[in-house]
Amino acid sequence: MRNDSRLSRMLHVLLHMARHDGPMTSEAIARMLGTNPVVVRRTMAGLRDAGYVRSEKGHGGGWAIAADLEAVSLLDVHRAVGGPRIFAIGSEHSNPDCAVEKTVNAAVEDALRDAEALLVARLGAVSLAELARVFEGHCAQADERRA
Repeated sequence: MRNDSRLSRMLHVLLHMARHDGPMTSEAIARMLGTNPVVVRRTMAGLRDAGYVRSEKGHGGGWAIAADLEAVSLLDVHRAVGGPRIFAIGSEHSNPDCAVEKTVNAAVEDALRDAEALLVARLGAVSLAELARVFEGHCAQADERRA
């Protein structure tokens, strides 16, 4: 099964945008991600609609950060890009007649609900600013190694 990478890809883009002077074009972002500019525009539209980025048309236009990175969490980005449910695991029949299936469904659904609550809480607790600080630290270390 193929993983949905929209969240990690858009976090990647947002961190580059935060470090970049001026707007980034859909074409530049697409090259960075190895995808098509149409896919970039479609995905970035969710971030724009949420107010996290803005788009400018014409010469010198493109996408730019429009929000305070401290105020935007990973969960916010996940929701803005239309990320899928956190877990795709589930039961085949939601109201089975079989007692075994009822028992199994209840156990799996409880475990998934608990796991999803933990993951949602963690994604909600990490801001884009935190990621940007870690990213800057990695960049500084790389610069020191090159010097």
